[in-house]
Amino acid sequence: MTTHKDLTVWKKSMNLVILIYKVTGQFPKEELFGLTSQMRRAAVSIPSNIAEGHGRHSEKEVIRFLYISLGSASELETQILLSNKLDFLNEEDFNQLNELNNEVLKMLASLIRSKNSELVNLDTDISNKVVTE
Repeated sequence: MTTHKDLTVWKKSMNLVILIYKVTGQFPKEELFGLTSQMRRAAVSIPSNIAEGHGRHSEKEVIRFLYISLGSASELETQILLSNKLDFLNEEDFNQLNELNNEVLKMLASLIRSKNSELVNLDTDISNKVVTE
């Protein structure tokens, strides 16, 4: 049986959290309860919601939590861009964070599309069985 820990998107999002913590540790101290805290919460939310969704019993719930992860990754994208504009990030850190977050965003969107497609196919199969029986 596979778990959320087997998903590449979960692994990448865990790496993103670690990187966010390292980079935001260098932010100005006055940002500790501002952007630093917001970025850390948004980043942690991504793999956490992937895990929570996969701990649920229905595909609809899995998809719902994947959408929450996608929202958190989108929120983090804005915060990364803002941090760069405020000169809190050097070019290397910005590029690394932006690239990894974009990978996670694309993977989440793809996984959501795949799960939605599976759900539609399952609903169609069930409907066809009911009609033909």
